[in-house]
Amino acid sequence: MNKGRLEAFSDGVLAIILTIMVLELKIPEEGTLAALYPLAPKFLSYVLSFIYIAIYWNNHHHLWQAAKRVNGPILWTNLHLLFWLSLIPFVTGWMGENNFAQLPVLFYGIVLIMAAFAYYLMTLALLANHEKDSALAIAIGNDFKGKISLVLYAAAILLSYVNALIALAIYAGVAVMWFIPDRRIENTLRN
Repeated sequence: MNKGRLEAFSDGVLAIILTIMVLELKIPEEGTLAALYPLAPKFLSYVLSFIYIAIYWNNHHHLWQAAKRVNGPILWTNLHLLFWLSLIPFVTGWMGENNFAQLPVLFYGIVLIMAAFAYYLMTLALLANHEKDSALAIAIGNDFKGKISLVLYAAAILLSYVNALIALAIYAGVAVMWFIPDRRIENTLRN
């Protein structure tokens, strides 16, 4: 199978996810700043989730630049990732609608950790389908950021029982960590 079809399908799904999220933002009936105040939790949830989807899109794009071929397990692990990412609009809306209450924040973390785990499984499937000295294998390396993200999400999920804002701070921290460009794949492909 041509990897281009997988990339195009994934791009389309991610575009739909972003569209669904923005459609959940309701326009205030009044043209005042005071009318925007009640929307703050929804908007902040949207911003965080938009950043996460953008990070996944960016990393997915770079990963597939390094990949040379796909097979059945790769297709399924990619769909597994897209499944978890498709739940982001739901947990984003739930979290924003309920002013970052404990249970929605916890479920937001569950979706984030499952998406991160799905991405990790997809990279394993890709590595299994490429040579050990391929550009893809060299670029992925030990994937420290991916592994530490899983640990941080787990900690945030547990801490959401104590304080939802601490969990949100960790989610935002992981996003910042990934927002800082990871040049492994670009540098490997350039050489």
